[in-house]
Amino acid sequence: MAKRDSFSARLNRGEVVYDFIGNRRIWYGISVLITITAIAALAVRGLNMGIEFQGGAVFTTPKSEVSVSQAQEFVEEASGHEVIVQKLGEGQLRIQVGGLDTEQSDQIRAELAEDMGVPTSQIAAELVGPSWGEQIATKAWTGLGVFMILVVLYLAIAFEWRMAVAALVALIHDLTITVGIYSLVGFEVTVGTVIGLLTILGYSLYDTVVVFDSLKEQTRGITKQTRYTYGDLANISINSTLIRSINTTVVALLPVAGLLFIGGGVLGAGMLNDISLSLFVGLAAGAYSSIFIATPLVADLKDRDPAVRALNKRVLARRAAAAAKGESVDADPSDDSVEDAVPAAVVGQRGRRGRSSDGRR
Repeated sequence: MAKRDSFSARLNRGEVVYDFIGNRRIWYGISVLITITAIAALAVRGLNMGIEFQGGAVFTTPKSEVSVSQAQEFVEEASGHEVIVQKLGEGQLRIQVGGLDTEQSDQIRAELAEDMGVPTSQIAAELVGPSWGEQIATKAWTGLGVFMILVVLYLAIAFEWRMAVAALVALIHDLTITVGIYSLVGFEVTVGTVIGLLTILGYSLYDTVVVFDSLKEQTRGITKQTRYTYGDLANISINSTLIRSINTTVVALLPVAGLLFIGGGVLGAGMLNDISLSLFVGLAAGAYSSIFIATPLVADLKDRDPAVRALNKRVLARRAAAAAKGESVDADPSDDSVEDAVPAAVVGQRGRRGRSSDGRR
């Protein structure tokens, strides 16, 4: 008995076809639920803004026997503010205290040195003003706005306005989910977080454009045939690029997961969490949105077009007539216009005409 191929092998050969477009209401519902949760978390919990955005002081202590909890207790008693303590390499500690001026910073530095039993000169202190964080945030929002405008213009020119709208919705979807996760887990938002957020936008857009490019090629001349609806070809486009999306996403997530779970979680390098969490969540959300949100949304928008709506009616009428006669539409050899109107990649593994072992049809 021949050994059955694995699911991954059949997926690689294009033999596994899933109806993404037909189940799009499920994906829309999941995305709406996640987005509402993220927005609610932002409204209730807010974001844990880093010292760069709210201002304050950062103390770096030398190697000592003082634990993270002890250092946090020392500084909270001296400052009366909430304190964030991170363990660095070789036993050093990084202590952040928000809302301090220069005089308060010098006082807390002296008290911290006394509590830890180290000279004051060995504790490095850095004062950060809130105006610097405001400048960074303003520039980040400006860059994000310019990026969104350029993306919409490019996609509208290279593809069409419906794809531009769908890509924009997918990008906003990814940003909202990523920021909501930050609010839920309480990770600190730093400059690294902003860098991570801007990075994932490019990755999410790349994955979406790959599917859009396949969809554009496969729907060229679509109204000249009566075998496939626009939704059918959109579904085939997703399936034909699915294994590529899975492979690139997994390869991208593995090193980021190492930074987040091993570097930040196991080894205690807390400074890695701010950028690695945004990358990890953003990459996963970007892969999801390109498959389950962007392309189904294009199909929904395209179905409103009069020409595509008329095509869908013709295709459904032909299928109904064939079903009444007990015939298979895909097996109809008389419709030669399909191969002229739709590229060969549309037919895929299942619909491709067979060849004999010597290469003849």
